[in-house]
Amino acid sequence: MFKAYTIDLICKDNIRLTLSPKLYGLLIKGFLDELFNDLNCREGIVSVKNFAISFRELLISEVIFDSLRFGWRYNISYSYWFRNNLKFRHMRNYILEVFDYKEYDHLNVENRYIVDIGAGYGETAIYFILRGAEHVVAIEPCPDVFNELLENLRLNNIMDKVSPINKAVASVHDRINIDCPSGNFVVDTISLKDIAKNINLDDAVLKMDCEGCEYDIILNEYEYVRQFNELYFEYHAYITKKPVEMLLKKLSKDFECRIVSDEDFYKRHGFNRKLLGLVKCVKK
Repeated sequence: MFKAYTIDLICKDNIRLTLSPKLYGLLIKGFLDELFNDLNCREGIVSVKNFAISFRELLISEVIFDSLRFGWRYNISYSYWFRNNLKFRHMRNYILEVFDYKEYDHLNVENRYIVDIGAGYGETAIYFILRGAEHVVAIEPCPDVFNELLENLRLNNIMDKVSPINKAVASVHDRINIDCPSGNFVVDTISLKDIAKNINLDDAVLKMDCEGCEYDIILNEYEYVRQFNELYFEYHAYITKKPVEMLLKKLSKDFECRIVSDEDFYKRHGFNRKLLGLVKCVKK
């Protein structure tokens, strides 16, 4: 079986580039899909209509082609992606989920406090503030992701409206291992009880997308979960090996809940409703 570790590319100005197979594949796909229209080998950039993207950014950002189709553009001078007044340091799939696939449009956040567990790169916090949220507590355990979250909050000038916390949420205090994009990290945990000490939960919203920690929080810290006015979470039954019905039964004491993920959601994620989905709950 043939396996290439590097590929040499000779450009039209006779500059020779040594590329990784991944970068070479991205360049070929971009030109075949007619999204790229020129290549500057000397500068290491590819042209897209009236702007340019560096080779480095092609490798860092995860969803280049979909983002271009949705109208996102790249500012190569200041190294960020933008559309209208939105700015992000790198383009991530989670950004498209929030702003283009509309996965959080079911949620009413206007004039509310939001506890955002699994805040990612800041995309949900930014979205909630733009939708009129009063304040967001954004909790993200991965240090590399958290640092980019801070960058994105600064780019969008909303640092004063967001309280970022670099911890994992769990019902007990501990130090746990987590897998992050740049490797494995040991991080401290914080409980929902800790968070509840600093905010009034009565009209607050709890959002969770934390790769299974939603089961721990709902089942073991329910006395604090039940104080929220509204919940919105992604369940990961494929990770916990526990059915979502276990959560829905617990929540039914105080909330009206329904699964709101649609067929497009399942096509994008490649799971069925038993294994993954979005749930919205409103207090009775």
